[in-house]
Formats: sequence, structure tokens, C-alpha cells
Amino acid sequence: MPATQTQESPDTARINLRTSAEAKAMIERAAAYMGTTVSAFMLQNAYEAAKRVVAEHEVIMLSQSDFEAFASALAKTPAPTATLKRLLRG
Repeated sequence: MPATQTQESPDTARINLRTSAEAKAMIERAAAYMGTTVSAFMLQNAYEAAKRVVAEHEVIMLSQSDFEAFASALAKTPAPTATLKRLLRG
């Protein structure tokens, strides 16, 4: 019999926050306009914002010419120096 794995359901992690009454009312109005719950509205918008922030910090966009220059530089690695060879030998 296969071992059972205990996994947390994808919808059980919680995020709690406090906000002003004005911000809460605005979020509730926006969620209502979108025909969704406040939780779903906040999750979707926070998640999309988080993905943008992470991408801005972890993805590098290069033009075709910059990519070619980068790839060329990687392909033309210099020969190891005597100092490097000594370091690698220990």
C-alpha cells in the first residue's frame, strides 16, 4: 500500500492584515464591481503584484544584440591563469 502524504490544501494558508476603514470600503466596492469576494479580489491583486515585483528582481531582459554579446562572452572563456590552476590544485 502506498504511503500517504500529508499535504496542506492550497487554500489553507492564511494572511491577516489590518487596514483603515476607508481602504476596506474601497476594496469591498472594487470586489463587488468585479463580482468576487474581498478575499479573492485581494488575493488575485496581491498575487499579480507579487509576481511583477519578483520578475523585476529576478528576470533580466536583453535586446537581441545584448544577448548575443553576452552569449559570445560566455563562449569565449579565457584560459586559466597559473594562479587559478594553483588554487584549484589546493
